[in-house]
Amino acid sequence: MAIRKYSGGKLSQKAMIKQIMKRCSSLGKKNGGGGYDDEGLPVDVPKGHFVVYVGENRTRYIVPISILNMPEFLNLLRRAEEEFGFDHDMGLTIPCDEEIFQSLTSMLKM
Repeated sequence: MAIRKYSGGKLSQKAMIKQIMKRCSSLGKKNGGGGYDDEGLPVDVPKGHFVVYVGENRTRYIVPISILNMPEFLNLLRRAEEEFGFDHDMGLTIPCDEEIFQSLTSMLKM
């Protein structure tokens, strides 16, 4: 699933969030097998949260959906789109050092 852009070349924040969440929830269906429920969602991710992969080692973090309202996190998503795009099977990967991501998320009081 590719992120669609409006004629102005920029995706609205609401549209970007909807497409990201749809992409995140469909990853389990593609991967199949252990660790996923009947709907293809990871069993270790609580309702109202989603998974991101951060840093060179692609460390897995579970973050609340509420973080999508924060401009700092949206900037990271834009960087992820520029660097990786969202049409791949690697999960939502954030191009950021883990220490910076941890610092940012702790400041955002998720």
